[in-house]
Amino acid sequence: MSRAALLVLADGRFPAGGHAHSGGAEPAVKAGRVRNAADLAEFCRGRLHTAGLTSAALAAAAAAGLDPLALDEAADARTPSPALRATARKLGRQMMRAARATWPSAELDALATARPRGAHQPIVLGLAARAAGLGPEDAAHCVAYEVVSGPATAVVRLLSLDPFDATAVLARLAPELDAVARRAALAAAEAVVEGLDALPAASAPLLDVMAEAHAAWPVRLFAS
Repeated sequence: MSRAALLVLADGRFPAGGHAHSGGAEPAVKAGRVRNAADLAEFCRGRLHTAGLTSAALAAAAAAGLDPLALDEAADARTPSPALRATARKLGRQMMRAARATWPSAELDALATARPRGAHQPIVLGLAARAAGLGPEDAAHCVAYEVVSGPATAVVRLLSLDPFDATAVLARLAPELDAVARRAALAAAEAVVEGLDALPAASAPLLDVMAEAHAAWPVRLFAS
């Protein structure tokens, strides 16, 4: 298992399109729910333990070798917001391009053929991790980190928040990132035996509501 490959996949500069998305931070800032570093920490914590856990488990399951098409359907069922489903598939399409160029894989090729408009991003990331020789918990770590680093980076731009403060938020969340990644990997292992219903379906209704509102904005800094 290559730790260098894990760093490449988790790097914010990996060309998977995440820099254009705020993970719900932009509408949260506009609504006054995120105003400073303390608010950012609570926002990231809530996202990590709900939608983040669900996405991390889906990625871990894909890395464990479960059927990616079935996982893609499971991701749809766990994403009630049409705006977030569209975003997940757009990000999945971009992740697929980057992953196939970086770690060519027959499994990635097959999923790209079956889902030409894009599979959900966590599924693609899990297959990319598998192609890179990484394990389910590695894939879960990548998703968990992305779930909080995206909003943190966005809030630096949206609020001119001190980047040192934003990075400190991520550092303080590190133990919870580890815990979520472990839970996600354990759920994926259980799903291998018991089926996809063993995967978590934690939800964040306010993120769904804000995503729908944000999608209708005529002018916005981030795509989501």
